[in-house]
Amino acid sequence: MSRIGKMPVAVPPGVNVTIGEGNLVTASGPCGKLTARLHPAMAITPDGSALLVTRPNDAKENRALHGLTRSLLHNMVTGVHKGFTKELEVSGVGYRAQKQGNALVLNVGYSHQVIMEEPEGLKIDVPAPGKIVVSGCDKQRVGQLAAEIREVRPPEPYKGKGIRYAGEVLRRKEGKTGAKKK
Repeated sequence: MSRIGKMPVAVPPGVNVTIGEGNLVTASGPCGKLTARLHPAMAITPDGSALLVTRPNDAKENRALHGLTRSLLHNMVTGVHKGFTKELEVSGVGYRAQKQGNALVLNVGYSHQVIMEEPEGLKIDVPAPGKIVVSGCDKQRVGQLAAEIREVRPPEPYKGKGIRYAGEVLRRKEGKTGAKKK
């Protein structure tokens, strides 16, 4: 039995989850509304204030889908209840981020500013010039937008300049030595 798949998904008060035909799951709560079509082989059943995911048999594909379906369902419920956030840090001399309207403007060492529009359903905050916070109810979209922002100027290993996730550990490299051998 899948260790993750057999755990129930707790549905907190204020969150409404409906399971339609073909495992079309809709979750709505204080942070928004999410809809996803989960694999039809998995059975999702309400059990009081929780949801249970069961698989029809122990075939390899069904074992693989069991934990995945439960994790996707859990992320939907958590997203509409609390939401998800990803924090990024901008480090480097003259590197900064700022918010203009609903666009993120990055000055990260290029000859031009990099402007990224805020997508529908996601929120970008810049509490300080060196900090960016991406938030929303869909975990996949929050992570994807954070990865796209980081991709503008990934951190380099010599001085550590660039955009990195908060708490990301970089492997630093030593620079060249100045002495030449004859």
